[in-house]
Amino acid sequence: MSESQESEGTTQRLPVLEKETGPEPLDQSASAADYEPPTALDGDGGRERRFWSARRIPAAITALVVLFLAGVFLYDIAAVRADRAGMRWRRGLAHQLAERPLDDIWVLVGAGVVAVLGLWLLVLAATPGLRQVLPMRRTHTDVRAALHRDLAALVLRDRAMEISGVQSVWVRMGRKRADVRAVSHFRDLDDVRTDLDATLADAIRGLGLSRPPALSVHVRRLGRKG
Repeated sequence: MSESQESEGTTQRLPVLEKETGPEPLDQSASAADYEPPTALDGDGGRERRFWSARRIPAAITALVVLFLAGVFLYDIAAVRADRAGMRWRRGLAHQLAERPLDDIWVLVGAGVVAVLGLWLLVLAATPGLRQVLPMRRTHTDVRAALHRDLAALVLRDRAMEISGVQSVWVRMGRKRADVRAVSHFRDLDDVRTDLDATLADAIRGLGLSRPPALSVHVRRLGRKG
């Protein structure tokens, strides 16, 4: 009956779980881009074509130039038909074109300028333009919507600034990729980048783009002053 028992004052040491942090994470200066982007970005609701630009400025310039030249030549032809002398510059131009050989430097330069202008007009006519506008998924057959790149970049920047540890963010939104560069002033950089991956992937899905861009995230820490 002399058996002694432990009273209420006894304590038991709990095991301690040590987190493997690697070699001094606070000295890490950058967490960079050797990783796969979130796989949830490739689900979209169809491929919408880009919006076509109205090309108002090139069309207006071309129309004014053609109208001016047509008016000048029409006036000259009417003057000749009315037994008046033709314009001096037109007679000089006709004389030069009749006498100069085809391999003359000024003839080649003029032909090159005209060819470049014609090629430029063909490119404008065959390409959609509006590279700053990103088409969105069409939810209604009669409605098409688009989002400007700057606005999309602003949305991603605002979402990135909500992440704990992010001090500043720079976002460049392209048609195929969104480049995000963040500066962190505390927390482990890999943890910040992981949170940015998840948050920005969700933000890109929320934009409703027809072709969601790939995500590239780079996080760094500013060097200590002094």
